[in-house]
Amino acid sequence: MVKFDVRQLRYLSREEFRCLVSLEMGMKNHEVVPSELIASIANLRHGGCYKILRDLVQCKLVRYDHKNGIRGYHLTYAGYDYLALRSLCNQEAIYSIGNKIGVGKESDIYIAADEEGEQHVLKLHRLGRVCFRKVKEKRDYLKRRKNASWLYLSRLAAEREFSFLKALHERGYPVPEPVSWNRHAIVMKLVQGYPLSQVKTITNTAKVYTRLMDLVSRLAQMGLIHGDFNEFNLMIDDRERITVIDLPQMISTSHANAEYYFDRDVECIRTWFRKRYNFDSDDRPYLSDIVCESAVDVEMKASGYSRDLASQFEELTLKKEDEEEGESDSYESERDEEDE
Repeated sequence: MVKFDVRQLRYLSREEFRCLVSLEMGMKNHEVVPSELIASIANLRHGGCYKILRDLVQCKLVRYDHKNGIRGYHLTYAGYDYLALRSLCNQEAIYSIGNKIGVGKESDIYIAADEEGEQHVLKLHRLGRVCFRKVKEKRDYLKRRKNASWLYLSRLAAEREFSFLKALHERGYPVPEPVSWNRHAIVMKLVQGYPLSQVKTITNTAKVYTRLMDLVSRLAQMGLIHGDFNEFNLMIDDRERITVIDLPQMISTSHANAEYYFDRDVECIRTWFRKRYNFDSDDRPYLSDIVCESAVDVEMKASGYSRDLASQFEELTLKKEDEEEGESDSYESERDEEDE
């Protein structure tokens, strides 16, 4: 598990961040970046880049590696965290970070606050720390790239989820309000409520069940299927209002297996209500009965929009896992935009 410690963030100098950004840029085309290339990009005086790199290694923001006869450096998740946090601070999206409030197989969730003291949620995508093989069936982050690291895939997952949050929030769908995004980090408004998995009793069970079925149908009317619509990704407040979270795995209703994923989402809710609340109902939606009213899936290029892209992502994911069986993790990243 990636250790998240931001205490060093306030002490890093401008030159140290410049070296981190230079390393990130060098990793566009290198799995390990030679120190000469980093120094050339950073363009620091008096050869200061070499000493800074050694300091960054001690802080575990950078890792020194030797691969295929090449000695060099690559970013760690901690270094990538610092780059994202610095950009979010410069955007005034966050000012402080609090405790971890959630953890998933592909992300970590923290409480954050802006300069006004308003609480937000900081989500850091952590793809690659568990088996990622199932993702090949429904995610096509890579587009035309032939290889990429978990850092780059995490950035694409965050970008994808932020886009879905923005599109759905603008259409009045109950999702957290997105605030900002950078690299693999998303900032969104804090949702007041509890995961449905932690709620033992519901006042009006039938009403909440019907509302959840309506939410599944509303997504399908926009051409989307959540893909992981279960008690862990649903928030419910004291007034029993629902908020849907965790969106990067969403697929299009034109996906070859769309009906399977739609039925799985529905059955997850039915099973949970039957097991936890002793409530059973035959009233459920079917994908074949739903008329698509808007093409959000095409607008957002949800998975299933292109089978070629999905097959490319499958090929790279399997290749990535095979490489990691016999050697330590290695990372390269794709830079979204250069920090000022």
